[in-house]
Amino acid sequence: MSFATVEEQLRVLTRGVERIDTLDELRQKLQRSRQTNTPLRIKLGLDPTAPDIHLGHTVVLRKMRQFQDLGHKAVLIIGDYTAKIGDPSGRSKTRPVLDDKAIEANAKTYFEQAGKVLDTSPDRLEVRPNSEWLAGMTFADVLKLAGQMTVGQMLKREDFRKRFEAEIPIGVHELLYPLMQGWDSVCIQSDVELGGTDQTFNNLVGRDLQRGAGQEAQVVMVMPILVGLDGVEKMSKSLGNYVGVSESPHDMFGKLMSLPDGCMANYLTLLTSIPDGEIRDLTDASKTHPMEAKKRLAVEVASAFHDRKLVQQARAEWEQIHQKKASTGDLVVPADTPTIRVPDAVMQDGRAMTLKLIVACGFAATNSEARRLIEEKGIRLNGELVEEATGTLAVKTGDILQRGKRKFVRLTV
Repeated sequence: MSFATVEEQLRVLTRGVERIDTLDELRQKLQRSRQTNTPLRIKLGLDPTAPDIHLGHTVVLRKMRQFQDLGHKAVLIIGDYTAKIGDPSGRSKTRPVLDDKAIEANAKTYFEQAGKVLDTSPDRLEVRPNSEWLAGMTFADVLKLAGQMTVGQMLKREDFRKRFEAEIPIGVHELLYPLMQGWDSVCIQSDVELGGTDQTFNNLVGRDLQRGAGQEAQVVMVMPILVGLDGVEKMSKSLGNYVGVSESPHDMFGKLMSLPDGCMANYLTLLTSIPDGEIRDLTDASKTHPMEAKKRLAVEVASAFHDRKLVQQARAEWEQIHQKKASTGDLVVPADTPTIRVPDAVMQDGRAMTLKLIVACGFAATNSEARRLIEEKGIRLNGELVEEATGTLAVKTGDILQRGKRKFVRLTV
């Protein structure tokens, strides 16, 4: 267990938290934990509904790591069974049902990626699939569980209420989701459950179900939702405003440098361990130039997932590309630029068919997407803008095809 006092632990654990139900209960649990030398069980559930974790997911993972570093035990629930429904939180319509194969594949990548943030040693991390207790429930068990909440309670949940009022269908199975998540807390005897603000309702259900099962209610700690790189919507892969935890140092650094200035305090607080006083200085333009503050953020965040030397190299490359190019006119290509052989099917009379080349390099999934990139002036060859979607391009070995500001490939013909 940690030697930190209760108040010292609270200073760390409450940083950046949106809501705690309740702070007094958390203090009592921490005091008892110190007195008995028994770590608290800190629960976080992740439904493997997609293959990748982005920085938005790491906000709660970082909070869980802080608990671990203070001597407590993380219990990571891989929602292989709840993923069959899909969390309806924030949804305006029913999610499509995932098949078992997709869930299993996603679950594997979730654990691997979560391990970039969490301490994975056995005494600090327990990983449990919720199929362990949900799959074996009988229909009578489900009815008993469902009887612990009313329809009226469910409709207090904002997303359900809005859909009901708009006469948008709500599947009965969706109403079961909060109960299933709450039952997870009962089965693993959670002391604290972490989540984003969109999980508040589900997490509070866990408190009620634990009381009904004769357990002490878990403390619920809710973290803010990380806004995406657009500075408007929450970070989401489907919106394209995300930074994936498995991205290269070059891509991660470059994406973070595009963050709007108004999001800096939020990112520095939720994604780094930089002290609050230093964050105030970094976000004060009279004390720190916004560009330098953003570089500090990008280095700190990327270094949590990559060797710091590689991150510093990515920073140097970014500075060459974006700060020195304007004065020299030279095209500066990152050292880790992949080399791609142009397929024979792309070539026509010794030249590359433009749309097919863009697709072959992985910059677009379809010809129509490639055409849109050209129309939006997002494709360059050797630094020169590609302006014609139809026709062909003269290419040779060593040429550089570029999408946007950060994606490059070196061509081999």
